[in-house]
Amino acid sequence: MMFELNEISRLRKQLGLTQAELAKLSGVSQSLIAKLEAGKIEPSYSKAKALFETLQKLQRRDSKRAKDILSKSVEGIESDKTLQEVADLMHKKAISQVPVYENGKIVGSITEKTILKLLSESRSPADAFRKRISQVMEEPFPTVHEDTPLELVYPLFDYFQAVIVTKRDKVQGIITKGDLLKLG
Repeated sequence: MMFELNEISRLRKQLGLTQAELAKLSGVSQSLIAKLEAGKIEPSYSKAKALFETLQKLQRRDSKRAKDILSKSVEGIESDKTLQEVADLMHKKAISQVPVYENGKIVGSITEKTILKLLSESRSPADAFRKRISQVMEEPFPTVHEDTPLELVYPLFDYFQAVIVTKRDKVQGIITKGDLLKLG
């Protein structure tokens, strides 16, 4: 993320920093920051870069992480179960997507959207519901480390219904679009 020079004052104040504090953290003089914010000078590339990098680092430090919003309860289903069993699980738990497991490893995913598509394409709902999940599952949801900043998680929802959160290759939770809506 790159900032415009005229945003430095707003970002500095948003982070609760004085000009002197930003100067100390970035290695740029406080007087240069004051003149820059007043629009009296254009800084050198190296000074502007130092300010931008400091502001970015401080924003990342203060930003929420995947672990801050995940749902710890991850409902999953084994790939040898039927579509009926996953539909029942989704209905019972009021969820719209689940990871699919084989021998404790995530190997795919299944969503309400997938189930509805299969039902609409099938001659008989009973036939569709008898299918094994392994026959109809989609790719696994993407996985991120628990310390991943949310700014990096948001774009994944343009393509996926959920994101799995891990720590040392162990599932810690799941983030769904519903979890993102709770941030407001």
